[in-house]
Amino acid sequence: MTTTPPSRGRRRAPSRMERAAGRAAALQKPRVILALLLLLALTCVMLLDGYLRAEVGGDQRVRTGASSSDVPDDVLEGGPILSFRGGQATTVSVPDKTIALTFDDGPNPTWTPQVLEILEEYDVPGTFFLVGSMVSRYPDIVDDLVDQGNEVGIHTFTHVDLSYQSDARITREIEQTQLALAGAAGITTTLFRAPYSSEMDAIDNYSWPVYEKLGEDGYTSVFIDTDSDDWKKPGVSKIIKWATPEDGEGASVLFHDAGGERSQTIKALPKYIEKMKAKGYTFTTISGVMAEQGAGAPAAAAAGAGQGTAPGAEAAQGGTGTGTDNGTGTGTGADSGSQLQAAHREATGTTLYEGKALIAAVRVAEWTVPALSVGLMVVGVAVMGRFGMMLILARRHYRQRNKRRFSWGPTVTRPVSVIVPAYNEKECIANTLKSLAQSTHPIEVIIVDDGSSDGTSEIAREAADALGMTNVRVIRQENAGKPAALNNGVRNASHDIVVMMDGDTVFEAETVRHLVQPFADPQVGAVAGNAKVGNRNTIIGAWQHIEYVMGFNLDRRMYDLLRCMPTIPGAIGAFRREAVLEVGGMSEDTLAEDTDITIAMHRAGWRVVYQEHARAWTEAPGSLKQLWSQRYRWSYGTMQALWKHRKSLTDKGPSGRFGRVGMPLVVIFQIITPVFAPLIDVFTAYSMIFVDFKAALLAWLAVLGIQLFCAAYAFRLDKEKYRYLLMMPLQQLAYRQMMYLVLIHSCITALTGGRLRWQKLKRTGEVGTPAGAGG
Repeated sequence: MTTTPPSRGRRRAPSRMERAAGRAAALQKPRVILALLLLLALTCVMLLDGYLRAEVGGDQRVRTGASSSDVPDDVLEGGPILSFRGGQATTVSVPDKTIALTFDDGPNPTWTPQVLEILEEYDVPGTFFLVGSMVSRYPDIVDDLVDQGNEVGIHTFTHVDLSYQSDARITREIEQTQLALAGAAGITTTLFRAPYSSEMDAIDNYSWPVYEKLGEDGYTSVFIDTDSDDWKKPGVSKIIKWATPEDGEGASVLFHDAGGERSQTIKALPKYIEKMKAKGYTFTTISGVMAEQGAGAPAAAAAGAGQGTAPGAEAAQGGTGTGTDNGTGTGTGADSGSQLQAAHREATGTTLYEGKALIAAVRVAEWTVPALSVGLMVVGVAVMGRFGMMLILARRHYRQRNKRRFSWGPTVTRPVSVIVPAYNEKECIANTLKSLAQSTHPIEVIIVDDGSSDGTSEIAREAADALGMTNVRVIRQENAGKPAALNNGVRNASHDIVVMMDGDTVFEAETVRHLVQPFADPQVGAVAGNAKVGNRNTIIGAWQHIEYVMGFNLDRRMYDLLRCMPTIPGAIGAFRREAVLEVGGMSEDTLAEDTDITIAMHRAGWRVVYQEHARAWTEAPGSLKQLWSQRYRWSYGTMQALWKHRKSLTDKGPSGRFGRVGMPLVVIFQIITPVFAPLIDVFTAYSMIFVDFKAALLAWLAVLGIQLFCAAYAFRLDKEKYRYLLMMPLQQLAYRQMMYLVLIHSCITALTGGRLRWQKLKRTGEVGTPAGAGG
């Protein structure tokens, strides 16, 4: 064994990557937080969209058959307009030969504009009781509706039966609808109609307290005298008949402009208006009825609108109607659009800005969620396609390489150089040398001590002497990073084939012999070995074991056949020395020097292959923190390497094969689709909680089953024990999420221009010999 001392001279200046390391370290925590906030923001967008569609917080319960013993008789027998002026329940009836035309459940982008066209054509006003979630989704329709001179009221935000809801939910339903109206049309309203309500005698002991509470807040509750029952779609003639009051009586008449298919309503409405006008009826709004009956304008709603004023304070704002002595007016035609209806209040201040913010948020959700749904569908199809391609190509690769007659060419028997970069590897370096001492292939071992401070070089010398290894050289250098250590080893290598391994890795006796056989083919410039997790008897180790066997080695079989291998693992890889020198050696430009040089090999025209029988046992990170650091470096380094070699996309001939095939596959399946993966889990959880638990669970189990099948096949090819697959469901729930966050973190780092340096993980030395690591 020989030892080369470290070079002397002027102290090395910090490298570019080292100078950036301090700045990068200071940015890591904010980037992690930003990654989590991004995922949280998308989750909130989904919840908002689900809330608008009544998937989140929806309540389909409708109360029927309840007693009305607590409701005053004069209310049950009174008119359809209920207010609590002065704290006293008062009802107002619609005057004879008068129709207050009301519409529920809108706005709807298909039917509401058609209703508005009919009302404008016949110069008839309507009172529209709007669902807040629909208002926030279609604000432009509401703005047109108000500008046309129609009146609006609140029909709750999510169309729930308020008699089942808490006081807080009732307040929220009203306030959110007011904000939606403020954002859509710049108004709030004092009119309210409860979902599933009808005539006054439908008020029961459960709903009465709701009306009392809203009355105290200044709201006027509106019921009906006559129901067209258009939602039943009974036919145009029956709709008209059922909406017609008897004996010239006035009525609050109910139609629907949303909530289902409304073509019959659209056909019946003009005929109904013509019929009623022919009978001498006039049309007005709810405020118009109250003004005509001398009931005054509805009071401003203090709780919901945030704009509370005294009754009648909006004097003469009603448009073309006549004012009463208390200052109330009403608009009764479409020409009143430039003025406020008496029930409307102009939204100002906080209410207006919060309303606009709500509309903006809903627009984002309305665009984002469908786009994500389409994106996730595409991702799902792509991932399933990839699984299928992996299985087919992996099977083909296995059968091709394990044929009895398969050969790379003449057996490679010449000695090779094994380069071991080491930085503070006192726990592992002796085990590494012990495994190399058992190699059945002739080797020289070059240990490059990269400025270790724990006595790594001394331990290596002692181990080599104890093992009687005369083929070991220890080269010491000042700390310069792993790429520099590998390049130093290549320069000092005595043979034309160099094997690179990590200082925490152990080889099997046959590993080197298997690894170098592909060099019998003169086109082969590099060979990727089969890296195995040695410390797999912990939960984190078992998760990584599954990932290595399925996610790495199954992939490598596919990439090998496609001739676009993206990475030769640092734990085990072999190179032609001339090829390494041709591409400039290991680069310090990226954190993934293994991916960097592999792509460079492709671009130089060399073939890169996978040798499944060349196994190496490596110590995987033992804690989540170390795992995060390692995968963060891998992920970010891969992005750097891809960006560095982006011109491979336009390379011609064999050297451009990686750019044409490999780079798109890596970008799609190692960057783009994993970024979407957390959203798939969020969508799954969302569906389980708010949509259909059974269907969502079955879908998740189906995907898990496909992954288990692929993993089992990968384990079969690698002759691994299946018992570790029992950890796969938990891996999908926990470990995978962490990997996704690491990738998002890496993407943010790449976008913000951060840099990292070669990071040293804490080792325990628990991976001793290959036999002890197996299992």
